[in-house]
Amino acid sequence: VHPDVRALGTEPHFFDRNYDRGLEWYRSLMPRTLDSQITVEKTPSYFVTKEAPRRIFNMSRDTKLIVVVRNPVTRAISDYTQTLSKKPDIPTFEGLSFRNRSLGLVDTSWNAIRIGMYAVHLETWLQYFPLSQIHFVSGEKLITDPAGEMGKVQDFLGIKRVITDKHFYFNKTKGFPCLKKSESSGLPRCLGKSKGRTHVQIDPEVIEQLRDFYRPYNIKFYETVGQDFRWE
Repeated sequence: VHPDVRALGTEPHFFDRNYDRGLEWYRSLMPRTLDSQITVEKTPSYFVTKEAPRRIFNMSRDTKLIVVVRNPVTRAISDYTQTLSKKPDIPTFEGLSFRNRSLGLVDTSWNAIRIGMYAVHLETWLQYFPLSQIHFVSGEKLITDPAGEMGKVQDFLGIKRVITDKHFYFNKTKGFPCLKKSESSGLPRCLGKSKGRTHVQIDPEVIEQLRDFYRPYNIKFYETVGQDFRWE
């Protein structure tokens, strides 16, 4: 929506899956831009890909990085809900979350759990990029105060605050804000069908055990980035 930003619509997965295709292939995917515009792409899996920070640094050490994070327990349930819609015969959330539930042993090899260990993944990035080049967006505040979060993103990118409250309306059906119309089209923009699904009901004890598991990682993450996301 912002006139100073141009974004690639699809996820290119260059720095994780398609790196062998080379930088020219990656560049060829990008939208045409003016010198004054910033080019953006999003591929969430970069954050948890060990090689991605080094590869991005080798392309450009000045790259600015934006990471949307949310409560890791909610994130894991959301992840599971999405997988379940595609593969209805997968094991239960509880079965996948624990190696041994009575001992409280969480299975960190399961992707849905591993991704939420933000402090662990961030360590790799900080070997290449200073914190000043990484901006963390609160997934929760993106729902409750989208304009406020977008204001911070615009400041981080060093562009004018064009996107404000007037760009959003609350969609009751989905349960989160949607963009009113973009400059280029007269239609409202809402996230796709896969977003805003009703989450699977999980045993409150399982949720409590996962909260306990994530707590030290969350605290370390807050301390590292100097921001309290209030997931506790």
